Amino acid sequence: MRAGTESCGCFPTGRHYPGIAHLLRAPTVGIATEFDETAGWTDIPIVMIDTETTGREASTERIIELAIVRGRGGQIESRDAWLINPGRPIPPDSTAVHGIKDADVADKPSFADVCSEILLALQGAVPAAYNASFDRGFLLAEVRRAGRREEIDAPAVRDGVAWVDPLIWARHLFASAKSRRLTDVAQLLGVELEQAHRATADAEAALQVMYAMGKDHRVPPSYGAFIQEQMRLLRAQDEARAMWRNR
Repeated sequence: MRAGTESCGCFPTGRHYPGIAHLLRAPTVGIATEFDETAGWTDIPIVMIDTETTGREASTERIIELAIVRGRGGQIESRDAWLINPGRPIPPDSTAVHGIKDADVADKPSFADVCSEILLALQGAVPAAYNASFDRGFLLAEVRRAGRREEIDAPAVRDGVAWVDPLIWARHLFASAKSRRLTDVAQLLGVELEQAHRATADAEAALQVMYAMGKDHRVPPSYGAFIQEQMRLLRAQDEARAMWRNR
């Protein structure tokens, strides 16, 4: 090939093979491969996940409530929620946040008991959470403890699948806002959130917030482009925080 010429996507003979062009293109990083990356992300099933926990460290603390709100086309399709017995006392400072007491979960199943139900509810949809690293960390830790990760192939527990995270977009779209907490962003967008810090209410509000932000021209409409831009924004935000901490 002469210097300066662009690759034509053909074999050395110069002959084009359009029938295999799609095989030569690298897949977009971070997408759930069962979905078309050129499709509108709002047209793809999304499961917004929210957890309430005994603390903040996924490796040592446990989930006590988990909600999955499924949406598509800007509409809520279903809501599922579980109260879960963590097998340990709930610290008072955690109860002060979400209001869940030991007595509320005393007769509830363990995560292992409902793990299969949760994985089934997560199937066939792109995972999402507000501040996704927190909920993803807790979900994966609980699934590993239950030994069920390979039981059902849900994108939420699959390596390499990026979770939709409305918080990343809120930091980008509302950079001058004093707070990007879910309650404040919901109020900013006119999304109702009556029972903050309970899993179902938070998950539903977070999904409605994401759909509302999706109307902004700065949010790419296609699934693949949306995920790539979210990953770029996350890198930039992480770098900015690191620079601020090192001042």
